[in-house]
Formats: sequence, C-alpha cells, structure tokens
Amino acid sequence: MDKPRSTAQPLDDLDRRILAVMQQDNRLSFADLAERVGSSAASCVRRVKRLRDAGVILADITLVDPRAVGKSLTAVINIELEAERRDLVDAFKRQMRDAPEVTQCYMVTGEADFVVVVTVEDITAFEAFTQKWLYANPNLRKFRSMIMLDRVKFEPRVAV
Repeated sequence: MDKPRSTAQPLDDLDRRILAVMQQDNRLSFADLAERVGSSAASCVRRVKRLRDAGVILADITLVDPRAVGKSLTAVINIELEAERRDLVDAFKRQMRDAPEVTQCYMVTGEADFVVVVTVEDITAFEAFTQKWLYANPNLRKFRSMIMLDRVKFEPRVAV
C-alpha cells in the first residue's frame, strides 16, 4: 500500500455511495450492498471489481484493537534525517517498511522529515525499537517521541 495504483478516473455518485458503505462494513454481501446504495447486486459487483482493479480500493482488511493483542503503547515520532540524499531517504523508508512495530510512516514537510507511528507492548519494547531502528541509524539527526495517552478518534477511512 505504499504507492497508490489509482488512475485518475472520475467517481460518480454510486461509486461514492459504494465506497462509503464498504468503508463502514466490507463484509456485506453484494445483495446487501446493493440494497444500501440503491443499485443492483450485479452493478455493485462490476463497480467494486473496477474500483479494486483501478487501485481505488487498496485492500480489504480487519482492524484489530492493539490492546486486545497486548500492544498497549502507541508512540508518534517526529524524525529528522541528517542528510536528505535520495538513496539515504529511500533506505530510511525501506527500514520503516521493514520494522514490524511501525504501523504508519509519513514523509512530511516542516521541521520533521518523517512522522512515524509505532505500536508496541510497553515502554521496554519501545526502547528496544528506538535502539534497533533509530539510534542505530547513522543518518538520523534526531527524533522526538510522543506517547499516546488516549485515542480520541481513529477512523481509517476517506470521506468520499
């Protein structure tokens, strides 16, 4: 899911209704989806296939509560690189993709070069993450961590 495959094709109102409903519950049968969006099941099948093929729908996933699987600490980390050469930036991106603790990684503008979200068991696991992936990186100038106290809103959807 690193780079969208989506082609710039316009979405009509039915596409948008389908996407809105599927972002709430993608386990619906096509008959139930069709009923909710005011279309036929056959039309929904064709449109969902087209949206998947075009990369508009990136994946069908299950969202897991981190605490339910023993991951009680989430940290947001602002990272500044020492040098911003393309090869070094690409290497950092690969490292973040490879780190299982990293759930989100964004290259950003402003004071930080990257914002990374990490989910781990506890502060000891977080320290191990920083030792392995951050302190050991010679191209990392500095990082600032913010430990999440309360998840006020989490909606992995896009308003369509």
